[in-house]
Amino acid sequence: MTDVNANPAADPHTLGEQIRELGQELGFQQVGISAAQIGEHEARLNAWLDAGYQGEMAWMASHGNKRTRPAELIPGTSRVISVRMDYLPADTAMAKRLKQPEHAYISRYALGRDYHKLMRRRLQQLAEHIQTLIGPFGYRAFVDSAPVMERALATRAGLGWIGKNTMLINPKAGSYFFLGELFTDLPLPLDLPQEKEHCGSCTACLTTCPTDAFVDAHVLDARRCISYLTIELKGAIPLELRPLMGNRVFGCDDCQMVCPWNKFARPTAESDFNPRHQLDQATLAQLFLWDENTFMSKTEGSPIRRIGHERWLRNLAVGLGNATTSIPVIEALKARIDYPSELVREHVVWALRRHGHAP
Repeated sequence: MTDVNANPAADPHTLGEQIRELGQELGFQQVGISAAQIGEHEARLNAWLDAGYQGEMAWMASHGNKRTRPAELIPGTSRVISVRMDYLPADTAMAKRLKQPEHAYISRYALGRDYHKLMRRRLQQLAEHIQTLIGPFGYRAFVDSAPVMERALATRAGLGWIGKNTMLINPKAGSYFFLGELFTDLPLPLDLPQEKEHCGSCTACLTTCPTDAFVDAHVLDARRCISYLTIELKGAIPLELRPLMGNRVFGCDDCQMVCPWNKFARPTAESDFNPRHQLDQATLAQLFLWDENTFMSKTEGSPIRRIGHERWLRNLAVGLGNATTSIPVIEALKARIDYPSELVREHVVWALRRHGHAP
């Protein structure tokens, strides 16, 4: 373990305050420090996995206890520095898009550049600043890039509580933010955890879910979640769920939109998170006609690229099947009726039949 006591300038309490200040200077809205433990969250994860709610996300059960025990993932870890960064674009009018079935709804976090590189770079800068204060120390930065229970650690670092919709909720900022961590061997003082839920009797997030994906408060069956269906699922989207997805083609924000705590959400100051290529205004038909080269160009540096062009078309075909019947919708679908991918063709045929146009 790094001996901060060997450096008079590195008093643990003073260093903790300096880390919080440095984090805010680097654009993080909050920095918290926890022990390398997640408590009862390990048992909750195991029960969730035993129920099979992870669907095709086999990686959720991989790595043994490394996901729930940070010191087994990175030996020597005694503290976790958790950070959060707001991502809500200033004015996307995305809530209106759900009432405009010809438009594509893309989750707000995915409208701009991918957050992974930006946040990892800032965390690396934070670590380098700490090194200037105390010299070399042991650390590893993570941004949704390893088996890390981010939300559980964040609750123990005082960044918020896990709401009934399984999102981390901060009483002053809602839930539209990203999380990142520095695993470290520094003996820093701990922040008070905020694991007590402050959702009260509110069940808005549970009842508003388009696909009824919540088994209970705090329990999400990912196999029914639109974010899972449009991003993680590799095959065909179940027939019974397609009509329920509406025009949501990449992710879903419904359970966050109705959360009363998000009245405190603040627009991001990060220009990288602002919408690109007018993704907050595009119609389903426009996006469906992107060829693969256009898709690769328009999604460069975007989280959307990870699903690939084939699944992008699959999702859009479902959206078009749920759209109001119109000439642009029918023409867009017919343009893909002979598409090489069987997965895409299946969803195109389904969509056309929804509009009374059997191939």
